[in-house]
Amino acid sequence: MRKNRFLVLGLILVLLMPALSGCTKKSDTAKFAQLHVIHRMELDFAAEFSVDYYEGGYKLITLGDGSRYLTVPAGAAVPRGLDASITPLHQPIRNIYLAATSAMCLFDALGRLDTIRLSGTKADGWYVENARTAMQEGKILYAGKYSEPDFELLLEEKTPLAVESMMINHTSDVKAQLERLGIAVLTDQSSNETHPLGRAEWIRLYGALLDEEEKADALFREQVRLLREVEKKSKTGKTVAFFYIGTTGRVVARRTNDYVSKMIGLAGGDYVFKDLGDPDAKTSTVTLEMETFYATAKDADILIYNATIAESLSTLEELLQKHALLREFKAVQNGQVWCTARSMYQETTALGEMIQSLHSIFTDAEGNLSEVPFFYRLK
Repeated sequence: MRKNRFLVLGLILVLLMPALSGCTKKSDTAKFAQLHVIHRMELDFAAEFSVDYYEGGYKLITLGDGSRYLTVPAGAAVPRGLDASITPLHQPIRNIYLAATSAMCLFDALGRLDTIRLSGTKADGWYVENARTAMQEGKILYAGKYSEPDFELLLEEKTPLAVESMMINHTSDVKAQLERLGIAVLTDQSSNETHPLGRAEWIRLYGALLDEEEKADALFREQVRLLREVEKKSKTGKTVAFFYIGTTGRVVARRTNDYVSKMIGLAGGDYVFKDLGDPDAKTSTVTLEMETFYATAKDADILIYNATIAESLSTLEELLQKHALLREFKAVQNGQVWCTARSMYQETTALGEMIQSLHSIFTDAEGNLSEVPFFYRLK
């Protein structure tokens, strides 16, 4: 039946293209050149997007890769003379296909999961509870991962916008097909931000997209407040390693300039690797032999095991089963080994809170803490 339905894909496309592409009659449009900029969103940390506000309620969103999107107020027309490189997005935006996992928590925090109809992640892959529940209840449907989306389903649901991660750049044919079908593609580039809270500030972009600026600002300001609280405190002097052990027995550590390593520094810690990895590389990790990891991290005060990628651990013994050499680590002997919660990478809204949690770990001299938000101690 699926194949038979695919035969009418061309007809569906013809019928839906006007609605999906936001085309308007020239007689109904205004001149874009006549619209004046009122102001630009002032950003604190983010450098990979900007939002310009125009008269009439129009907003021009520009991303770090140069792509631009014009939000068009409900009932308004696409301005005449709009540059072909600018993608119009008619508000209110509904039926979004979300393939960027880091963005789901931002929509959730804004209370706007109702704008997402399709997901690139299955229900059991979400640690954002409301997203998982919405999929279980059929409010959000699985539409295939970013590299293999269900184009038919996207058309049937009249999807106007696909929010993708940077991974879409590795499947340019998929992106091109989405655009051919009249589906705008917005690539979330928060992973390119140099400051950890630059990632969190992307909630303000989605706030602009959904007309939720006030709520987005309030949520972001809370994370800034938490960061400022930690910054007022002195450095802890604690040396820290952040890693996991892969199936081959090799260690995967965060590179020195990665945002997790920077959060450790902002929390008052001292990341043990000073020049690990290419600072210009897009990858966030470096794979090491255990002996190499041991040489640098054996005397680290604190070890943090990354369970967002590897399997979760409950005890030190489970960790030691991965490699006998770990018994020689100072942090293991002192019981200073922590593990991340599975949800950590899907909680972009809470990076300020994560930094505060890390600071609590680094200053727990008596070892009284067993758990803080996003981290727990191995027993």
